[in-house]
Amino acid sequence: MTTQATSPSVGTAAARRREQAVRAAVEQGLAGPDAPIVALLDTTGIRAAAAALRAAFAAVTDAPVLHAFAVKACPLVPVLRLLRAEGLGAEVASPGELALARAAGVGPADTVLDSPAKTPADLREALDLGIAVNADNPQELARLDALIEASPIASPIGLRVNPQLGAGSIDALSTATATSKFGVALLDDGAREWVVRAYAERPWLTRLHTHSGSQGVALSLMARGVRVAYELAEEINAAVGHRQVDTLDIGGGLPVNFGSDEETPTYAAYAHLLKEEVPGLFDGRYGLVTEFGRSLLAKHGLVVARVEYAKRSGGRPIAVTHAGVQIAARTVYAPASWPLRIEAYDAKGRLKQGPAVAQDIAGPACFAGDLLAENRPLPLLEQGDYTAVLDTGAYYFAHHYSYNSLARPGIYGFAETPEGIRFAPVRTPQPIEDLVVEAGGAHAEALL
Repeated sequence: MTTQATSPSVGTAAARRREQAVRAAVEQGLAGPDAPIVALLDTTGIRAAAAALRAAFAAVTDAPVLHAFAVKACPLVPVLRLLRAEGLGAEVASPGELALARAAGVGPADTVLDSPAKTPADLREALDLGIAVNADNPQELARLDALIEASPIASPIGLRVNPQLGAGSIDALSTATATSKFGVALLDDGAREWVVRAYAERPWLTRLHTHSGSQGVALSLMARGVRVAYELAEEINAAVGHRQVDTLDIGGGLPVNFGSDEETPTYAAYAHLLKEEVPGLFDGRYGLVTEFGRSLLAKHGLVVARVEYAKRSGGRPIAVTHAGVQIAARTVYAPASWPLRIEAYDAKGRLKQGPAVAQDIAGPACFAGDLLAENRPLPLLEQGDYTAVLDTGAYYFAHHYSYNSLARPGIYGFAETPEGIRFAPVRTPQPIEDLVVEAGGAHAEALL
């Protein structure tokens, strides 16, 4: 079975594919003066990541496991379809994400609806389709009571709980803090007792869900959160006298190494840690759901941007490129938490050689802070060269930020063939005309 990259040799293969793809993109005109920014996805790497995830959990349990990809990480229909072909489902958090998953062919049995702000219409649609729902709070559970009383359901229903274990290194992505907006806070006065009672009063509550965070959260904290949920499921089942909770949704959140091509931590390491920390989770009594996102896609995407101008200011070289805040808002606004690797390529798309020179890599937006890197040592970039912004396959180019009305870049998947690199369109470049429509162009006279 193909496995996720865990060794230098595998990492080297991914780097080689990446370098070939950049050169081919320039040679085939996907990147150039008329297409100064393009995003690329390594389909071989994505397939390998999906296979590694399935293999990691298959190695520790014979129980059924649904790996539901977190659509928010890369809301692109062809990507969701590829992951569906690799045996993954979808975790959705809005009507839009649900529509994308359905367009990709993900069926109700392989779909999970989360979100802390589900409307009655959202809940009704999920129940009508038979999609699993994780309720976030007592008020949402009351809404479900009314909907379920009105008509029978086929959807598995769960409740999200917050183990309140603390934060990782990025507060905004830590969902198990004392005051997190997600789930029922288990350590609050009377909360645990209320949860047990809620299950006892609702035989249709058969799942339990928790998720402690993602980037910046240590595996040990993630495992502790899963252990809290498992122990609560055991308590609920003991209280009701039978195995009412039959499935645990343990979320996703595996952090990504943004410092090199090495894919670490691995799914295998996490699965084995869970086996050590929560052995009862894998003894066959509970079905499992996972909701990984970033870790499946991040390492397998890159953005290629042309250097429009190379200049100096205060003695420091500055490469002004077409990739900035519009594709990497997190990096521009919080560079310490979200640093990205950048490679330098020449005008023909070849990996650039030469001594490393400290330089700034700037984006096209009209504010001084639109920088993807400051004082970064790279071969000196010149006008007409290219930068490759690495590890951007999740939460970057698919989440466009329309600063300065910059158009969304085209996205292409790539794979090696005997004839060379083959590209497949994932999302076409956005026409300027679409920007006018989105900006209310059809209503130009409305305010006069």
